[in-house]
Amino acid sequence: MKSVRVGLMGLGTVGGGTATVLMRNAEDITRRVGRSIEIVRAAAREINEQTIFPAETTVKLSEDAWDVVNDPDVDVVVELIGGYSPARELVLKAIENGKHVVTANKALIAMHGEEIFAAANEKGVSVCYEAAVAGGIPIIKAMREGLAGNKIEWLAGIINGTGNFILTEMRDKGRDFDDVLKEAQALGYAEVDPTFDVEGIDAAHKLTILASIAFGIPLQFEKTFTEGISKVTTEDVTYAEELGYRIKHLGVARRTDKGIEMRVHPTLIPAKRLIANVDGVMNAVLVHGDAVGPTLYYGAGAGAEPTASAVVADIADVARTFESSVENKVAALGYQTGQEADINVLTSDDFETAYYLRLHVEDRPGVLAEVARIFAEQGISIEAVIQKEPQTEGSKVSLILLTQKVQEKRMNAALAKVEAANISESVTRIRVEHLG
Repeated sequence: MKSVRVGLMGLGTVGGGTATVLMRNAEDITRRVGRSIEIVRAAAREINEQTIFPAETTVKLSEDAWDVVNDPDVDVVVELIGGYSPARELVLKAIENGKHVVTANKALIAMHGEEIFAAANEKGVSVCYEAAVAGGIPIIKAMREGLAGNKIEWLAGIINGTGNFILTEMRDKGRDFDDVLKEAQALGYAEVDPTFDVEGIDAAHKLTILASIAFGIPLQFEKTFTEGISKVTTEDVTYAEELGYRIKHLGVARRTDKGIEMRVHPTLIPAKRLIANVDGVMNAVLVHGDAVGPTLYYGAGAGAEPTASAVVADIADVARTFESSVENKVAALGYQTGQEADINVLTSDDFETAYYLRLHVEDRPGVLAEVARIFAEQGISIEAVIQKEPQTEGSKVSLILLTQKVQEKRMNAALAKVEAANISESVTRIRVEHLG
């Protein structure tokens, strides 16, 4: 049977890992797929003698990615460059040339997936992207295929390893955010510009994809509420522990009577939940289906070979269905073309969550009563209170509140009144999810 010929764009961490896994496990992959998979061309910014390929390699090497997409001998283009451009242009050209595409690029799929999938359907080729979300965890296949019989009610995921590493170090060692971020950069977990990781953009790209698969809605990154972890303090982490919670940077997508919630933000989770105990750079996604109930997917969210595991699985899927028509393949986002649901995506005003609040107030009688009165006016119930002792006489104290579930616009109104009344200079708020 004819082998499937692969062209790699990018020989960095993931590209190198993909080549290594394909070559090392070639025999097992062939036995599983029914045909061999061979790398025939690869491109990287710099090609030197110390490549990952053996000295006797027949792989054609180039410093121009366009050589890969325009090579008539390439059947499957694997895009591991990252970013929006030129990745988008290269992928669209590969599709135009009748080539299947495998990518690990979550930003590309979240922002341009609709255009790319439409072009692929037109040309009758596949676009696979398992490695775009949660590294080596096969969450795309699990949701799209394994849970196809379910109506997905909600999902929640730790889907950025850098943020999880930072919050874990803050909790376990009492370190400040800035201190841990520097270490994350030194270890290679965070980029020199860490904005995508610590401000939630990377996680929002991934949540956009997961929500589309879960609910059969178009990819809508611009409607995903996004909040990072840069304002989380060791004080908040400590108080959360005292209350029986842990702070995680969580992506949440939920189906409600009013529409779909898509949000990424720091979140208090009860410490007894399995997902609250996912530490370091590991990822986990909790999916709740109406038939199966809760299912948890855990593993390495990044790294050369864990991510390569997902990339190679996609290449294997393409190889298995190499000669099948597009109508007989699993739809890219799980729902057939034209069957997408027109469901409203909610703005943050309509989110309903419980809250952790930290106020900085004067140590005087009646402060809590004033706050309680304002909250009562907005229909907000207080579930727990911690008031700390002042550090010095006359100094302000931290007042910690846990609320029951409330619509966010009500909370916004209440906090505006608290600040207007000069009760607290500022209020820290972190949403709470019980994931029951």
